[in-house]
Amino acid sequence: MKIIIETIPHHDQRYETCGDWYWAPDGTLHIKISELDHYEMEAAVAVHELVEVLLCRHRGIAQSEVDSFDQEYESERSVEDTSEPGDSPLAPYHKEHCFATGIERLLISELDISWKAYDDAINSL
Repeated sequence: MKIIIETIPHHDQRYETCGDWYWAPDGTLHIKISELDHYEMEAAVAVHELVEVLLCRHRGIAQSEVDSFDQEYESERSVEDTSEPGDSPLAPYHKEHCFATGIERLLISELDISWKAYDDAINSL
C-alpha cells in the first residue's frame, strides 16, 4: 500500500475543490489538499479524503464515478453556493462523504478549532 498526501496551491487542484483523491495506474493513492496555511486544518481535510476514498473503495464506488459527478456539480454550481458535491443526495458517494464529514467534524473539535473558522478558511480559497 502506498498513500501520498500532500498540500498543493489551490489553483493546482484538478477542479474546484479543497481536497481531492485519485488512484495512479501503479495503485498509489494520491490525496491532494489545498494549502490553508494551517497544518491542523489541512490534516483534517486529508483525513476526510482518506476516510471517503477508503469507504468508496470498500463499497465499489469507482473514482471515475466520483470525478464525473464532482466535475459536473462544480460546473453547474452558482458562485454563492458553498456546498460540496458529496453533500448532494444524488452523489454516488453521498453516504461515504457524509460519514467522512462526521469524522472531520470530530477531529476539528478535538483540535480546538471552530467549525465556522474551518469552513470560512476553506470557502476563502
